[in-house]
Amino acid sequence: MSVNPQTHTGPPYGQPQPGYPGYLQPGYGGQPIPSVPASQYGAYNGPMTGYQATGPPQGSLRTPATSGAAASTPGTSVPPGQPLYSQFGQGDVHNGIPASTVQLQRPPQQFMPGTASAPPTQPATFQQYGLPPTSTQQLTNHMAGMQIGGTSASVPALAGLSYGPPTSVPPASGSFTATGAGQYVSYANQGPPPPNIPQGLPPTSLSQGHPVAQAAVSGPPSAPHLSSQPPGFGPPPLSSGIGASSYAPAAGISRPPTMPAGSLPGQAVSGLITSQPNHVTSPPPQPSMTGPLPGPPMAGLQGPPPTHPSQPAYAPQQNGSFGQNRGNQPNYGAAYSGPANYGSPPAPAPPPKRLDPDSIPSPQLNELPPQQKPRHRIDPDAIPSPIQVIEDDRNNRGSEPFVTGVRGQVPPLVTTNFLVKDQGNASPRYIRCTSYNIPCTSDMAKQSQVPLAAVIKPLASLPTEETPPYLVDHGESGPIRCNRCKAYMCPFMQFIEGGRRFQCCFCSCVTEVPSHYFQHLDHTGRRVDYYDRPELSLGSYEFLATVDYCKNNKYPNPPAYIFMIDVSYNAIRSGLVRLICEELKTLLDYLPREGNMEDSAIRVGFVTYNKVLHFYNVKSSLAQPQMMVVSDVADMFVPLLDGFLVNVNESRTVFTSLLDQIPEMFADTRETETVFGPVIQAGMEALKAAECAGKLFIFHTSLPIAEAPGKLKNRDDKKLINTDKEKTLFQPQTAFYNNLAKECVAQGCCVDLFLFPNQYLDVSTLGVVPYQTGGSLYKYTFFQVETDQERFLNDLRRDVQKEVGFDAVMRVRTSTGIRATDFFGAFYMSNTTDVELAGLDCDKTITVEFKHDDKLNEESGAILQCAVLYTSCAGQRRLRIHNLSLSCCTQLADLYRNCETDTLINYLAKFAYRGILNNPVKTVRDTLINQCAQILACYRKNCASPSSAGQLILPECMKLLPVYLNCVLKSDVLQAGSEVTTDDRSYIRQLVTSMDVAETNVFFYPRLLPLTKVDFNSDSLPTAIRNSEERLSKGDIYLLENGLNIFLWVGVNVQQGLIQNLFGVSSFSQINSSMCVLPILDNPFSKRVRSIIEMFQSQRPHYMKLMIVKQEDKLDLLFKHFLVEDKSMNGGASYVDFLCHMHKEIRQLLS
Repeated sequence: MSVNPQTHTGPPYGQPQPGYPGYLQPGYGGQPIPSVPASQYGAYNGPMTGYQATGPPQGSLRTPATSGAAASTPGTSVPPGQPLYSQFGQGDVHNGIPASTVQLQRPPQQFMPGTASAPPTQPATFQQYGLPPTSTQQLTNHMAGMQIGGTSASVPALAGLSYGPPTSVPPASGSFTATGAGQYVSYANQGPPPPNIPQGLPPTSLSQGHPVAQAAVSGPPSAPHLSSQPPGFGPPPLSSGIGASSYAPAAGISRPPTMPAGSLPGQAVSGLITSQPNHVTSPPPQPSMTGPLPGPPMAGLQGPPPTHPSQPAYAPQQNGSFGQNRGNQPNYGAAYSGPANYGSPPAPAPPPKRLDPDSIPSPQLNELPPQQKPRHRIDPDAIPSPIQVIEDDRNNRGSEPFVTGVRGQVPPLVTTNFLVKDQGNASPRYIRCTSYNIPCTSDMAKQSQVPLAAVIKPLASLPTEETPPYLVDHGESGPIRCNRCKAYMCPFMQFIEGGRRFQCCFCSCVTEVPSHYFQHLDHTGRRVDYYDRPELSLGSYEFLATVDYCKNNKYPNPPAYIFMIDVSYNAIRSGLVRLICEELKTLLDYLPREGNMEDSAIRVGFVTYNKVLHFYNVKSSLAQPQMMVVSDVADMFVPLLDGFLVNVNESRTVFTSLLDQIPEMFADTRETETVFGPVIQAGMEALKAAECAGKLFIFHTSLPIAEAPGKLKNRDDKKLINTDKEKTLFQPQTAFYNNLAKECVAQGCCVDLFLFPNQYLDVSTLGVVPYQTGGSLYKYTFFQVETDQERFLNDLRRDVQKEVGFDAVMRVRTSTGIRATDFFGAFYMSNTTDVELAGLDCDKTITVEFKHDDKLNEESGAILQCAVLYTSCAGQRRLRIHNLSLSCCTQLADLYRNCETDTLINYLAKFAYRGILNNPVKTVRDTLINQCAQILACYRKNCASPSSAGQLILPECMKLLPVYLNCVLKSDVLQAGSEVTTDDRSYIRQLVTSMDVAETNVFFYPRLLPLTKVDFNSDSLPTAIRNSEERLSKGDIYLLENGLNIFLWVGVNVQQGLIQNLFGVSSFSQINSSMCVLPILDNPFSKRVRSIIEMFQSQRPHYMKLMIVKQEDKLDLLFKHFLVEDKSMNGGASYVDFLCHMHKEIRQLLS
């Protein structure tokens, strides 16, 4: 079975992913999805057809002063001003940043009205190459200009913003100067610049005597370079470096004045070469370009076009590696037509090029007009684009179901909308791995440094088109298991001796088949009832557990939900208590229920508290609810048993009356102090008395400073940031809550905590119990009923209604050779193997790391089995089983060909976020950078064809590792600006720890959609654009979501008609940026935008509050914090800079 399906066009980005409820499922109900005609592509592994060289623009062009200079010989240094040549030609099948000649800083840009729009004399065509530094000294300055660590001045906090939106802000500079590196903070002692400075490589790409005029927009591949590896396991063709042309121009590229974009002029760019294509076949033929290009002439390039000889053949490929195809980048590319999107080059894109900036002579600095002096020499469009990879995967893999029958298949990306057919391996909605082909030996694993991990979401919700796991009932005898390792029956068990015994696929032990389970084998050795039994033919299924699997050997009672409401002064005054009470009257009709049950089996109880606790008897026989007060909080007990936990339908009138009375009862309270520890103790004791598991919903507003167990003090201290003591801010301030959490887990008491702080609350401490009991945490800073009630009520409704299991234990078994060694997520562990969860809901994810304890075998591969024992919401004890088989390899190339970057980032983020509990943040950041550099250096050393050190070569399926890793490093937890509160950082740290792969993907690299490109007649979304300010147009409206926030950004030059259709006002200045819901207007644009926002909000576990951001308004700085490819205000590097830094790290490792 091939892992490279044919190229199909599937639904575009942002279509609902089936993993979430509410996702639409286009492309399935029988309507065909057009596939790309095969004739579009050149022959695989053969010369590429249809390459036409691009003609240079006509008109008066200047040649550089150094025209005709010969390249230096080895060992000599090049005089200032002379172009450098690299020893590899532009036709190589390699990608490279010539690290030393790159100016390493992206300008902080912002669109300011009236500043520096592109003058008409500037070239419209793509100016492809920047200038090399004119001396070694200048180069050193450029290197010093790179910044990864360090902090810079930050902007004061934006009042009233919590995480919801983290209030850290990127740079605001309306225009920039073209000075050298001095403007930026340098890397923290990163050592000397890399050694690829003018050491005088032999000039293979341009012969010595050639006049520079020969090097038109891109040179010919004059040094065809074939892979020297044996064909059996050659690396994926690390495709040509990408010329800037197949992407949008970087900001600062001059354009004709008619373009609707507001970018600032001033950068010449050049390609950074990396392996760009993803999941595609060979390069498309390109339209030839003849005649003058539109727009003014291009300065500094002249001469006839070079011709393209045929490309060198690629080495044969293995599964998972894909050849090269570089069509137009989605949303960019293609000819200029009317008001195109921002960033469309004005002419058809020339063919993919092998760019090696060293081999391109460029005009000298003093020859360019001042606004054209380059800031950096790397074209942002020539480096791997997340959007491109997402779109490629969606087009290639979104149209066909993912069938799980084959071992070690890499699933489509989480951003691709696809259906899963379970044929023996668990769906990727339940388990995703960092690599689907794991090294046979621990030495190989250590050498590659690729972490082997699985991200498991045991109760994940499936789209309606997919069948939930079947429930298998084996009666009194219970599930069939291996005698030795206790693994459960699964498709990989081998039946022998005519079906009388089976051999365990995990430990190889042979076990008798019980007589009631016996079945004959067919001629292939497979049981005759193979397709009738889910546990023999499917990757995921459930067993009904027998009484042996229950606590104290008796079946559990149905669980209970206890609502515990803070009625202190703050909660009453803000209107919160009234809001909760009103909502609960109707919400309790929607408690989760089993399958086809009429009513939910869950019982409910109510507690209110401030400094003391109030319990309520809501027994159905009472005319009015009764209140009992427990003021001795130091020795907590539950004052009543009968009438505290009740059935919703039986006691409806009584508790409705109670919910009406609570806001009135406490309306005049002056009590500001609260307790917290005793509240959890009370809930736990109530569940213990009722002999059931359950969940506490606690609504809490302030730091618990009242005299009671678990009392806290305000210990927030900004001065600790960036010191060795910063880690204490993330640790709980008392061991009380750790011990309480342990007791809760033993009782099956899960805690969901809703926080409404107006000041420091110590989330690091209050969050301990929700975290260790498998609960959820929600935070609404500066809560106001008018603006925040929709977000809070939607979160509460989802939290109460979602599928959840109680009193759960999870164990991951593996076949001989590897074992689970480390676990990340919201749970408690009392030993090294069992993950204990008082509650486990459909959103919670556990990330498991594996290590070798023996050799693996390529033949048999490796198998994982995740078994979760839990109590359903009806009180049924069940086992949910997920099985996954992985391939094993002896060649590193196979490992790198079958990795999944999104899962790797999920693991690395959780690893880092746990690391800051015990290590300085700087150490954690350095560890991450170092590990990723080692992963990429190992690939470069062992899998890539030999090439110049100046080239950065990335594995095909890891080419987004640098951009995503940079997003993790820049996140508020690992690099907080001064305006991000300690509580926000703790909150995010805790949320990310139980996120699945789709959530971490959009959290670290938000989704950004241009809304003016919306098609009103279809359900498809416009193609997303990259997260950089230079991609934004003043005349456009954008939607940005990261799973916690959703922003609608409106440019200052948006057409009046669009503003009228969306906001119902006539001009930009009249838009009210404080509204959090769009007006309901009867026009196609308003309907479509509102439906997209609602779809996004329904897909994510946390309801995202809509924020309207007007360009240059106060929220604009907050919005820019999410443009993660740019340099951030608190010192985070831009993507381009970080890529250069990674390249430097890799070269240091290799040298």
